[in-house]
Amino acid sequence: MTEADQVLTIDIVSDVVCPWCYVGEKRLEEALKDEAGPVVVRWRPYQLDPTIPEGGLDRAEYMEKKFGKSGRLQSVHDNLTRLGAQVGVPFAFDKIKRSPNTLDAHRLIRWAAPAGVQAEVADRLFKAYFVEGRDIGDRKVLVEIASDCGLDAGEVEKLLADGADSELVRQEIEQAQAMG
Repeated sequence: MTEADQVLTIDIVSDVVCPWCYVGEKRLEEALKDEAGPVVVRWRPYQLDPTIPEGGLDRAEYMEKKFGKSGRLQSVHDNLTRLGAQVGVPFAFDKIKRSPNTLDAHRLIRWAAPAGVQAEVADRLFKAYFVEGRDIGDRKVLVEIASDCGLDAGEVEKLLADGADSELVRQEIEQAQAMG
């Protein structure tokens, strides 16, 4: 077996409401274009704020509590907008109205893995949130994204309603938090 035949496995521990993670995803995609051998990218769940309730929170209020009124948030958004433009991400922070709980989005990413569309689903979730301003905590939005990426919408809708894999995803998030 040559070096080029060995599989490079990359685990990405990320939350789909993390703008830095979206920039990182695009940078990784670019870096992997030059990789000669096979690469497997596995998306692992993490929640920036697992205390956000189901249904989410008003984003403007949430961000004000997090960043205050000092202008710090605008500075962060300006920097991210500049970095996003460098990697082809047209951040539209002004379109985002809800800060969602992302547990269901992580469940969807988990279910996308066996179908081979995990990276596509993760990217679609980032784009839906940061470019389109969609509420990725809304199960209807998740089902639509699942369908767009080739997953069975009816099955995803049923899994979401049944709470499938909720505890497994929470445990993975807790493991990631414990690792720091």
